[in-house]
Amino acid sequence: MHEEKEERGSQMSFLEHLDELRKRLVASVIILVVAFTICWFVSDRIYDFLSIPIRRELSQQARRELPVKGVTGQEKILSIENVVEGDTGRYIFDRATKLGTTVLTPGTSVLARVSRDSEGKLGLFTTEQLLTNNAMIPAGVRLPLEFDESAKSQPNADERMTVTTTVEQFTLYVTVSMYSAIAISVPLLLWQLWMFISPALYKHERAYVTPFIGLSSVSFVIGAAFAYYILFPPAARYLLGLGGGEFLLMLKASDYLDFIIIIMLAMGVIFQMPAITYVLARIGIVSAGFLIRSWKISIVVILIVAAVVSPTGDIPNMMLFAAPMMVLYVVSIGIAWFFGKKRRATAES
Repeated sequence: MHEEKEERGSQMSFLEHLDELRKRLVASVIILVVAFTICWFVSDRIYDFLSIPIRRELSQQARRELPVKGVTGQEKILSIENVVEGDTGRYIFDRATKLGTTVLTPGTSVLARVSRDSEGKLGLFTTEQLLTNNAMIPAGVRLPLEFDESAKSQPNADERMTVTTTVEQFTLYVTVSMYSAIAISVPLLLWQLWMFISPALYKHERAYVTPFIGLSSVSFVIGAAFAYYILFPPAARYLLGLGGGEFLLMLKASDYLDFIIIIMLAMGVIFQMPAITYVLARIGIVSAGFLIRSWKISIVVILIVAAVVSPTGDIPNMMLFAAPMMVLYVVSIGIAWFFGKKRRATAES
């Protein structure tokens, strides 16, 4: 009995538990503040990355319009995304663009040709005079457009989302930084959680912290990536296609950000199932037999969670969320069987 008490550590009073909780909460806040500060300086890049799926779907929606047909069939509207040297056609400005002393309004068009300048750089040059309200731009002028990968990745007018207040852009980047700080702080936050509960564990059980944090962190990243690359695109395609062209799509940036981040965080948490099962199996709280016997209840719970997390109510999209959870449940059974069996063998020896 004395050895068991020593192995488990000295008992902590209620006040000591509160003090330990305070320390872990303070440490967690400091971690989040530091991570938030780092993320703030790159919040615009993080937002650009998060907006790629919806921008791609918005672009696909726009491209479903009928193609332009001319008299000869050779007429072409130039797009930065797919031009090559020698292309000639009409370029339409999708945003206000400053050219010399004048500003070209969205919708302004000009005949142009894709050529190289004296330095060998690819550019778009006018082949006709361009008349504006206060200037006449002659033929042969290079338009202020870049033909590199960064320029091609910039959203056009059909792909940009809206903000409705002066401070919304600031709030948007604060939200991006906050969620990103939580995501990159997961390993350290899990470490703080483990340090809080570890006094209640046996000495050999405390050694599980490294595999738990490692497996949990990797699972979180995989879950968020799975939501970003696999789950969200078909859901967005379905939602944007509901109107069938009857509605003008003007998506609010803050609403979209909350939408995609909630899905990514939810899948990141759901993918913790194998890591949590690993710890519970090593401690002896769950076993493979228990998980197998509970499969019916687990399926019901999985379907409920999938219905809540899924952005649409249709069965195909819901199953996109439910299927990986079912696979994770099977993986968790294998983890519980392997590590639970190993722990029993260790206890017997």
